[in-house]
Amino acid sequence: QVQFVESGGGLVQPGGSLRLSCTASGVISRVYHMGWYRQAPGKQRELVASITAGGFTNYVDSVKGRFTISRDNAKNTLYLQMNSLNSDDTAVYYCNFLSPLPSWGQGTQVTLSS
Repeated sequence: QVQFVESGGGLVQPGGSLRLSCTASGVISRVYHMGWYRQAPGKQRELVASITAGGFTNYVDSVKGRFTISRDNAKNTLYLQMNSLNSDDTAVYYCNFLSPLPSWGQGTQVTLSS
């Protein structure tokens, strides 16, 4: 059974940085295209960053230049480095395949302080 466990979220001031991690179990994630998703209060879940098995990356316009997705295949772990955070980045962040499974991890909460 595939499971994703996200971590690294927290309360951060505008302009600050966080690094999210996602560990996959039950699957060798390096052979899959992976994505980081987020769901803000009252909004639908959206894909914000993706990385192919070959390492090509893509980002939604709102995070381009600020977020960086990467993977450590030896650790079966996906990362999201988030810089220059702003209030629009407040959300629960999840990882999943680029064609996501119907089941999701618990996510990790990112909250921008006022």
